[in-house]
Amino acid sequence: MKILLFANTDWYLYNFRLALAEALRARGDQVVLVSSDGPYAPRLQELGFRWVCFPLKRRGLNPLDEVWTLVRLFKLYRRENPDLVHQFTVKCVLYGSLVCHLLGIRRVVNSVTGLGYVFTEGDGARSWLRGLIKVFYRLILRRTWVIFQNPADEALFLKNRLVDRSRVALIQGSGVDTRLFSPQPEPDGPPLAILPARLLWDKGVGEFVEAARRLKTEGLLARFALVGDSDPDNPAGVPAAQVKLWEKEGMVEWWGWRSDMAAVYAQAHIVCLPSYREGMSKTLIEAAACGRPIITCNVPGCREVVQPGISGLLVPPRNAPALAEAMKRLIQNPNERKSMGAFGRKIAEDQFSTELVLSQTLAFYDCIRSSQREAEL
Repeated sequence: MKILLFANTDWYLYNFRLALAEALRARGDQVVLVSSDGPYAPRLQELGFRWVCFPLKRRGLNPLDEVWTLVRLFKLYRRENPDLVHQFTVKCVLYGSLVCHLLGIRRVVNSVTGLGYVFTEGDGARSWLRGLIKVFYRLILRRTWVIFQNPADEALFLKNRLVDRSRVALIQGSGVDTRLFSPQPEPDGPPLAILPARLLWDKGVGEFVEAARRLKTEGLLARFALVGDSDPDNPAGVPAAQVKLWEKEGMVEWWGWRSDMAAVYAQAHIVCLPSYREGMSKTLIEAAACGRPIITCNVPGCREVVQPGISGLLVPPRNAPALAEAMKRLIQNPNERKSMGAFGRKIAEDQFSTELVLSQTLAFYDCIRSSQREAEL
């Protein structure tokens, strides 16, 4: 089959779907990768993949611009004429599904990899957009096949009748390479707690910094680091100037974007992600695979990775005091960190390995292919 994978950034394709592309190529499928341009596109091409540039404004709301985007996508899909399309991230899912319907492309897979910033707040500024997206989902997704990454998102979409129950699968995340991300001994020195993620308020960056401030005020000997870049294109992005101010005040270290995440986890003693909601956090899965204890929030896409009190700790979202107490507990208890890390490694191996996720995804593709063949008879 000719399979087209469409995401809003080349970064996403490289970091989250490269293993899928390689698995498809290995079994003889023709793979086409489509995304906006960026530094990861050459890497995909160096690996022998055909990558097609499709500029896409992530925050674009100008009606004329969006219509032109749909026209360009229509032309691209018509030219490529894929047997199956798999789309990731909200805009790609909505626009790609509409174009596939217009072109009569019937094998359409959409991954709901998270509900995005629109669904993480209840304020009126976002409610109108949330309602509009729900309408589009209801009109478009019911004609496609949908992969969810956590049970809460699946239940939400089914409750609102946004998807067809018979066309849904639950596949937890994009998988982790348990050979690359493997346990390493804790380093010497003061305990280091890291938050590895894009610097978004919705990732709990503000709460992490406030928790670090509280613990430093108490005189606790520890280090705290943000590992990731700011994202000015995201409405929830933390301005780089704010992060630099925190760093100047001595609250946190800012390591920026790192491509060697296995080495980053090896330097850490604790991994925190106080996110408000995720699809399925790859950060937490990688941390677990590396044998590091996790502190995260009791929200969809995060709590599924943790057995509370066994492989990590859960705290309420938007609660810096609770986060500080959880961090303090693990900073002061190295034996508990070691025990939790060992349990986390087993969870990563049993539930989130790349091999497991790929086998489930390819089986879903095969199910779609069989269903379409039966429908055509």
